[in-house]
Amino acid sequence: MSIAVTGATGQLGRLVVEDLLRRGVAPHDIIATGRDTDRLADLAERGVQARRADFADSAGLTEAFTGARKVLLVSTTTVGERFDNHTRAIDAAKRTGAQLIAYTSTLNAHSANMILADAHSKTERYLRDSGVPWVVLRNGWYLDNYTSQVPLYLQTGAVPGSAGTGRVSAASRRDYAEAAATVLTSEGHAGSVYELGGDTAFTLAELADALSTASGQGVVYHDLPVEQYRSALLGAGLPAEMAEVLSDSDLGLGRGELFTGSSDLRRLIGRPTTTLADALTEALRS
Repeated sequence: MSIAVTGATGQLGRLVVEDLLRRGVAPHDIIATGRDTDRLADLAERGVQARRADFADSAGLTEAFTGARKVLLVSTTTVGERFDNHTRAIDAAKRTGAQLIAYTSTLNAHSANMILADAHSKTERYLRDSGVPWVVLRNGWYLDNYTSQVPLYLQTGAVPGSAGTGRVSAASRRDYAEAAATVLTSEGHAGSVYELGGDTAFTLAELADALSTASGQGVVYHDLPVEQYRSALLGAGLPAEMAEVLSDSDLGLGRGELFTGSSDLRRLIGRPTTTLADALTEALRS
């Protein structure tokens, strides 16, 4: 049973590969793909099949997926190119005879109005129509999106955003990776759409309060008009497209598009999801 994982040079894909190995999947049954195979060299040394896969190269994707019974399609990062990249990957997996394609989508993709949701929703429809058995993993926001900003929050004493009192069901990348590994190593998931999010949702004001408690330093939430928040992101050096997407996502958070009451993630990983407090403690420790 060979399993191909796209984006294995990235953070989520790499965590999935590591979790497959932890679960006892034979290294030679794992195909780790990415554009830069040099970054997969350590996995290759452990017996994992490292193959080059460029989402712009249909023939290369077909070669990369050859022999894979299951394919995990980790959504690509460039928002404007996502749908075309994803269709090429789905077509390649179909050509090579994949028996299951698992796709990492976004929470509430069917109803969310965020910029991020559009390509995900289109990809889900394309996948359903592909004729290949499928499963959709609608990953919520990463706790890592916030913990990576902890030094800046502490430096400025503020968590900026445009989410109002919206609640976000965030979980760690490791949580989402474990859910994907569960789907790839067990049966009965074909045709399922999993809404994946943390057990306990929080507002950005609660994020600031939790960081204050964990760090012993006062941090507050600054709710900004979206134009001002976008300008702040641009001023911090983010590319224009990313600043637009992140500020728009905060508006979606405020509308409830990054919230779920589903227990799918907890059920798939067989444990409680990572808490905000634990994630902040780890971030402060590192």
